[in-house]
Amino acid sequence: MNRNAIGYDINSNAIRIANTRVSGVEGEGKIAIKEGNAENLIDIKNNTIDLICTHPPYASIIKYSEDLKNDLSLLELNDFYKAMNNVASESYRVLKPNKYCAVLMGDTRRNGYIVPLGFSVMNIFLKSGFKIKEIIIKQQHNCSSTKYWQELSIKRNFYLIAHEYLFVFKKV
Repeated sequence: MNRNAIGYDINSNAIRIANTRVSGVEGEGKIAIKEGNAENLIDIKNNTIDLICTHPPYASIIKYSEDLKNDLSLLELNDFYKAMNNVASESYRVLKPNKYCAVLMGDTRRNGYIVPLGFSVMNIFLKSGFKIKEIIIKQQHNCSSTKYWQELSIKRNFYLIAHEYLFVFKKV
């Protein structure tokens, strides 16, 4: 569609795979896939991006790596929230006025209680200056661990978390 795109990942193998997948894409747009994470977008100038789409890890719920530098999935909750403050600030800085930032985020459960990770991240983005345009609830289907969690939920008396939120923010 002749659009420029920039992607970031902390895993050099994921970057290699992504570069292989986009190598045959035709058009006049440029695609760059770089090593890094959304906490530090130093190589992107202020107010230059039209759309941000991100799906951060859910703190230390599912590990993306064992020891990769800047892996947000290795952070415990409070450190994760601090990192998400950086992500929100950087997103706000690089996004053009009146453009959008979409964040896909879900919740988790700790010690039998819901941790509203999604709403906490939403509030972090709101505090950094964004306005919320939409909250879309995405139902989750066919997760690989569903059978395990179904059995555990019956045994321990809790509902499955079967949704994620797609927060659509606007920089106004």
